[in-house]
Amino acid sequence: MNRLRAAWPSFPELFVGAPLWGVLMLISAISGLYLRNRLETSHALDLAILYFGGGLLSWPFNLLVGRYLALGHRVEARFAAFFLALTAGTVLMTAFLFAMDYRIFYSRWHAPFGSFIWMLQFIFTSVSAVYQFLVIGLGLFLPIGLVCLLATSLALAKRMR
Repeated sequence: MNRLRAAWPSFPELFVGAPLWGVLMLISAISGLYLRNRLETSHALDLAILYFGGGLLSWPFNLLVGRYLALGHRVEARFAAFFLALTAGTVLMTAFLFAMDYRIFYSRWHAPFGSFIWMLQFIFTSVSAVYQFLVIGLGLFLPIGLVCLLATSLALAKRMR
């Protein structure tokens, strides 16, 4: 419990870092779309909101997990902890948001809420959406997202003692 308390981030780290990380992920997605097809998609705004939301909502968890894993280690291990936490947390949160959007779209054809069939449809629709995001959506984190990830992980590792 003391380790968790020691890893707990300050409010400025949470409330300043979250929108910054969200904006960095938004920039990453938009630049990835631009490099892919010159932003010629009708879903550019939706994707920008999705990646911003993924970065924004994942930041508090990423920061707490990264600090928890990094606590008491040398700078190299702290860098690895933040790199792992930021990568996994951001991808998972963005995939989750994509799956929920996907689920909302397909819900009009699904069985009534709470039924056994509805639960199966919810699970398989969500799993399909996460798979689709991992195959198609991960590329939008590159190349800018990787640079942001490396720089942020290094800054957080050096800042933490």
